[in-house]
Amino acid sequence: MLLYYITDRAQLPGSQSEKCERLLTAARAAARVGIDLIQLREKDLPARKLEALARALVQELKKFPQTRLLVNSRIDVAIAAGAHGVHLPANDISASEARVIFAKAGVVHPVIGVSCHTVAEVALAESHGADFAVFAPVFEKEKDSKKMPAAGLAGLRDACNRPPAAAARMPVLALGGVTLENAAACLACGAAGIAAIRFFQMENIVEVIHRLRKLTEPNQSQQPTTSHPYWLNMTIKK
Repeated sequence: MLLYYITDRAQLPGSQSEKCERLLTAARAAARVGIDLIQLREKDLPARKLEALARALVQELKKFPQTRLLVNSRIDVAIAAGAHGVHLPANDISASEARVIFAKAGVVHPVIGVSCHTVAEVALAESHGADFAVFAPVFEKEKDSKKMPAAGLAGLRDACNRPPAAAARMPVLALGGVTLENAAACLACGAAGIAAIRFFQMENIVEVIHRLRKLTEPNQSQQPTTSHPYWLNMTIKK
């Protein structure tokens, strides 16, 4: 199971500098207990400050090599800071275009995630070589006042079990209102993991990740028989 922490310093207390420090502390705590991916999603920060924060996170994560850092949308910042990859919003460039940019900068195997809201968007992202999709919103509308109806478990199930647009289906993570109470239902629909902001940033991260990992304990002996062809850098933890 993949666990994806999406940052939002606006939810943290204190001044702007204190919020950034608390974000680093939250990311460090998540990495220490085995979070797989962290998305730096501070969209309001100017490029220079975003790069400085990304560089600080890269340094923190050197102690936790199992955790990958993705920068939201800004491929230039991801490259400059030495992050592991980028997370592309649904209306951004394609994963294949992003790979070309990374390749021109000498980055051979970036991790590329894509936000998707429909089965068609998941299939398109897969056809362009994304490593994984974050499907949202499952239980509640996304933030930033987007008026988007929840897809529900039925929508998540369709996204996870769509006909593959590549040699094998890429992982799909559930986002939007996911809790400890409904996470198992998301996994039962075929989700490869959970993505969240508050869930990983505001809660007791040690207890949350421990309880999530326990959801898949009965299946620890089962390993995926195929993998998405661009899934080069990571292994899905069961």
